[in-house]
Amino acid sequence: MGKRLKKPTQKQLDFSDKIIKILSNSANKEFTYKQIAAKLELDDTQSRNQIIKDLKLLTADKKIVETEPGKYLIKTESKEYYEGKIDMTSRKTAYFVCPDFGEDVFIPTNNLNHALDKDIVKVYVYNRRRGKRPEGEVVEIVERAKTDFVGVIDIQKNFAFVSTANPKMYTDIFIPKDKIGEAEQGDVVLVHIEDWPRKADSPFGVVSKVLGKPGEHDTEIHAILAEYGLPSEFPIEIETFAQKIDTSITPEEIANRRDMRDTLTFTIDPKDAKDFDDALSFKKLENGNYEIGIHIADVSYYLEEGTILDDEAYQRATSVYLVDRVVPMLPEVLSNFACSLRPQEEKYTFSAVFEISEKCEVVNQWFGRTVIYSDQRFAYEEAQYIIETKDDTIPEDISITGTSYQVSPEIVAATLKLDELAKIFRRKRMNDGAISFDKVEVKFNLDENGEPEGVYFKVSKDANHLIEEFMLLANKKVAEYIGKQKKTFIYRIHDEPNEDKLFAMQAVIAKFGYKIDFKQGDVSKALNQLMADVNGKKEQNLIDTLAIRSMSKAKYSTDNIGHYGLAFDYYSHFTSPIRRYPDVMVHRLLQFYLDGAKSADEELYETKCLHCSTMEGLATNAERDSIKYMQVKYMQDHQDQEFLGVISGVTEWGIYVEIIENKCEGMVRIRDLKDDYYTFDEKQYAMVGATSEQLLQLGDEIYVTVKNADLVKKQLDFNYVRRNENN
Repeated sequence: MGKRLKKPTQKQLDFSDKIIKILSNSANKEFTYKQIAAKLELDDTQSRNQIIKDLKLLTADKKIVETEPGKYLIKTESKEYYEGKIDMTSRKTAYFVCPDFGEDVFIPTNNLNHALDKDIVKVYVYNRRRGKRPEGEVVEIVERAKTDFVGVIDIQKNFAFVSTANPKMYTDIFIPKDKIGEAEQGDVVLVHIEDWPRKADSPFGVVSKVLGKPGEHDTEIHAILAEYGLPSEFPIEIETFAQKIDTSITPEEIANRRDMRDTLTFTIDPKDAKDFDDALSFKKLENGNYEIGIHIADVSYYLEEGTILDDEAYQRATSVYLVDRVVPMLPEVLSNFACSLRPQEEKYTFSAVFEISEKCEVVNQWFGRTVIYSDQRFAYEEAQYIIETKDDTIPEDISITGTSYQVSPEIVAATLKLDELAKIFRRKRMNDGAISFDKVEVKFNLDENGEPEGVYFKVSKDANHLIEEFMLLANKKVAEYIGKQKKTFIYRIHDEPNEDKLFAMQAVIAKFGYKIDFKQGDVSKALNQLMADVNGKKEQNLIDTLAIRSMSKAKYSTDNIGHYGLAFDYYSHFTSPIRRYPDVMVHRLLQFYLDGAKSADEELYETKCLHCSTMEGLATNAERDSIKYMQVKYMQDHQDQEFLGVISGVTEWGIYVEIIENKCEGMVRIRDLKDDYYTFDEKQYAMVGATSEQLLQLGDEIYVTVKNADLVKKQLDFNYVRRNENN
């Protein structure tokens, strides 16, 4: 990747947190500014001057002490107050996370003082002496992370309690009799915490919604959404507003746009897609180059700023893709109709149009509003068939229509050329240091009632990569176009991997016979080699997951540091405004600047970026929970069947096992290892049998059966049957 881009702002050159951490880790040692610079591996004059400045500021703030001229020591008072975040464990204890302190602080159960997971709190820290684990006590709850919880209600004569399945929620919630509402015994409910009296063991709450009976399909799906504060439907006033939007295509509006209706255009999407927010157009030019258009639904044309519909879309920030349904960001009249680039229909689009040479060089580019006509809709399977066979007849078993049909020679030729160019773009990205994560996606075949009939895996092929590369090109070039103008913009950024996590992963993958060669200094190439080595192996899913967890999380920001995983200096999200609000904002800002406007308010857009990143995280968690739920539901019907699995984790309380044929993961608890008395060996990532000395080790294959499938907790427990001796 090229040089990482950072604007030389005071905020970015502030090394205060890192200085505090260095001094805290050696609490009794004095440091000079040169020693600190060496620790930070900084040798440029600007950074060294900033370190000197930060040391003076920290001294003035009484966070550090200047013991003699030019020598600094962390302030070591016996008790201090800090503000930060609570990270609960599943054992009713917590850690206090605070950048100012430099290391996590242990909070015993009796020192939580009503703090809950992810709350912002003020903590009183003690045991700061070297060699002692720092401990603390919560003295003030600054801000609650959440006040709405999902749980099962237990109704007594004069009151009720709601208990949650969340292992980090260490208390149930007390419900006075007059606040039970219409809930019945055993219902799954959404409860809102109103108060937590100082001497009360439990917080006081009110039932705000009854979700249904535990274990019922719709109840559990709605419970997942409610747990993360995500909506399940649109308010009636939003639907009414959306229905009144004029979605007609008018000559007056066409006159304001670049008319590309006569250019060959088509979409390639999943077979079951209901909205199509991107299309590709293709034209061969007289000079031998190709004009390729990436056309994106012009959502911002219909979604006017300041309306209740825009406010709703911003609050949602993203569509949520659960295992059996989509909770859309926009009402259906827009997402599935007006903004969906459906075949044989004229549509308003926002486009990035490129002139590209045979060698995949971008010769010219154009951005702006267009009108298109989609000639054809393809499923990925149909496009893949064309790529593999170069045939113009789609057979019935692959066809999205269920019948065989012919494709025009022009579309076949366009698809093949686009595939050829996409492969060159992809090869260039990989050579530049992009990381290839083709993680296997678990999908379910569902019957008409949403019950899982089977499991299958979604694998990316050439047709998927074709679309991916041209979407990446548009995202990259739009970000580059605005970024080089130094104007406020919304970037999709991705920082470098966490070194500690990479080394921790190294220890785990070694048990499977793999290693990452860090000596070359090119982490991305080493990770790509690892991904290639595990491809198709039984441990692929586990190692892919570990590798992804070692990476920093991508997020939205106005502060561009580039995208490490893609090896792009500039990157944004332009291509999915039907399902992502940041893309809507990118469209608005791009048009704003195309019209000649000056830079927008950076602080305002940074706030919006933070909100969108937060909502994306909640949606991802909900999607993950829905998959876990469906896996548990699927395994409920296979309780008598033996499954071959791979040991994916080993802890003091049991072993985690991932079933090879369906990627469902569950636990064999140590008490259910009946053939011997086992103890946990942390160094070997193994359970060791006391009599047989048999090792059950990370990566071993074993046979299991289902002991318990808990739909409410989304948890599988397995029985251990035997080792796979053929492994």
